[in-house]
Amino acid sequence: MSSGKESDFFIDCKPAVLTAEGHTLVGRALLQRIRDVVEPVSAVAGVELGGCPLASAVACASWANGAPIDAVYIRKSTKEHGTRKMLEGAEGLGPNAQLVIVEDTVTTGGSTLRAVQAVRDAGFEVVGVIAVVDRLEGGAAAIRDAGVSFSTLYDRTDFMGDA
Repeated sequence: MSSGKESDFFIDCKPAVLTAEGHTLVGRALLQRIRDVVEPVSAVAGVELGGCPLASAVACASWANGAPIDAVYIRKSTKEHGTRKMLEGAEGLGPNAQLVIVEDTVTTGGSTLRAVQAVRDAGFEVVGVIAVVDRLEGGAAAIRDAGVSFSTLYDRTDFMGDA
């Protein structure tokens, strides 16, 4: 895990999400969840690496639905050359723009909370975090404790039962 924790199980969304069908379906599902729990939204932000294709999938689904929401990518660290940006795609956003962050999986919430801080440092508001899968290892509580709403499409029990 990016947190450094070891786990007895691994959930990898990428093989499903990165197919054409999976990309389309997850984009629609995340867009619906965004509309259900965090509207209004100026942009959808994906955390490098797993969240970036999710943000793009949501942007595509939103365009197809006639109400476009642009994608932003959040780097794990500042780029050391070129523009040295932490956020890609945020140039067109106004001050205090409202972003929802999408993640493939959440474990402890550490990567997500670093992304929340990067968005805030850029002058934007984080109106929520939506994950495809919550591993149920404390991440949801950590994100909520930071004052950010958290929602998920699935959690570990959807794949493994209550084990």
